[in-house]
Amino acid sequence: MKPPSRPELFDFEGVSMVHYFTDNWEKVKNFQARPDDILIATYPKAGTTWVSYILDLLYFGKDDPECQTSQPIYMRVPFLESCFKVIPSGTELADNLTTSPRLIKTHLPVQLVPKSFWEQNSKIVYVARNAKDNAVSYFHFDRMNMAQPAPGDWNTFLQKFMEGKNVFGPWYDHVNGWWEKKLTYSNLIYLFYEDLVEYTFYHDLFRTGYEVERLCSFLGLSTSVEEREKITKGVQFDAMKQNKMTNYSTIPVMDFKISPFMRKGKVGDWKSHFTVAQNEQFDEVYKQKMKNTTVKFRTEI
Repeated sequence: MKPPSRPELFDFEGVSMVHYFTDNWEKVKNFQARPDDILIATYPKAGTTWVSYILDLLYFGKDDPECQTSQPIYMRVPFLESCFKVIPSGTELADNLTTSPRLIKTHLPVQLVPKSFWEQNSKIVYVARNAKDNAVSYFHFDRMNMAQPAPGDWNTFLQKFMEGKNVFGPWYDHVNGWWEKKLTYSNLIYLFYEDLVEYTFYHDLFRTGYEVERLCSFLGLSTSVEEREKITKGVQFDAMKQNKMTNYSTIPVMDFKISPFMRKGKVGDWKSHFTVAQNEQFDEVYKQKMKNTTVKFRTEI
């Protein structure tokens, strides 16, 4: 079977997009959120699937364990704006969810999120990842995902990343826009990928799942320490990478021979990609783009 041709990037309401995320726009824009919906929002490759799986286990892991092994994560946590012909659109999947709450994911910048989420005061979990690791992860993702524009080589991609010429727009605007929203919208928790990695992987059992605990408290969930530990073990990166229900290996547009959907999940992997010159240039651009924000990231832990 001939691989699908890669889509072109175009400007959509001031944000770079491909048609897979705008073809269903009327229905996305008018999507009817519910007060108990939980929207998981991130820039691409910032830990979306990871946090989706954590929430899925927190809410449904105990009562419906079969679901985790029989249904891929992208069916259980629909990707709202997606319109890939190989599976139903995100809005259709979300409308057909029978779970309560509905877990829904989006990569939309804050200004494009359907307004019913704000009107219904739905809970929103935002995850942000440091720009350098995010860029590396996005590069490898674009290499293997035929539904994304071709990335070119690493240097070409990095220049585009600094210019914000990626699907879903500039990383800088995305993380800053959602950070600002947190000031006026109290039902939003802003998590950092680096904290999740640190507290999920590197701490002893007393600290394990600290971020999961924060999530539970935000969501008003009471879970036992045992349950949280079990979930923390289940969402270890290597376990998810091997899990066909979370690793996207069942999606035909992704070429795992080029790179796996879940590659390393580390903090600081950017050091094996950036040259000294690229790093200096990136830091300059970063300082400029982030000068008016209070959000702070860690590029190593």
